[in-house]
Amino acid sequence: MHAMQYEITLPADYDMEIIRKRVAAKGHLLDDFPGLGIKAYLMRERGSDSPVNQYAPFYLWNTPEGMNSFLWGPGFQGLVNDFGRPEVQHWTGLVYEDGPAAGASARHAVRRRQRIAEGGDLAAAIDEAVRETQRLARIDGVVCAALGVDPRHWELVHFTLWEGAPRAVGDRFEVLHLSAPERASLVRGRQW
Repeated sequence: MHAMQYEITLPADYDMEIIRKRVAAKGHLLDDFPGLGIKAYLMRERGSDSPVNQYAPFYLWNTPEGMNSFLWGPGFQGLVNDFGRPEVQHWTGLVYEDGPAAGASARHAVRRRQRIAEGGDLAAAIDEAVRETQRLARIDGVVCAALGVDPRHWELVHFTLWEGAPRAVGDRFEVLHLSAPERASLVRGRQW
């Protein structure tokens, strides 16, 4: 599994209805995309649990071929044409778990980035983060939870999809659409 996200931060007075309409018109295009476990079309609005207006899709890929096909294909190029080329963040997958609400529609998401402290035991830090993800995955209302690591910057990313109001710490997003063509193929549990 490979996690990926890009963030498009928009002006404070940007009409976020434009993003809603964009996702309504184009979100279904990845509903059967090969290699894609999940794409959560995420948005947050300034003033409602967010300091910024932002469009920030989050992906869980089953295969690098799927991710590469997307990044070098017409879908991502369309986004680049409309908004400019964003920095694409990516993390190696560490754990994925379905939650008690796995069959429900995801309405909200929480993403929390966390630096791994210098000088500590890396294995212990990862084990603790895996346990936290597994704990989150057991909370009522959780659709799924995932954890990834960027070893270049020694950063963890915790990602949780929620059926209702999220009960986790981190950046909160509204889920406008969820494409999940190969969600059933995402490996459950630890990825090593």
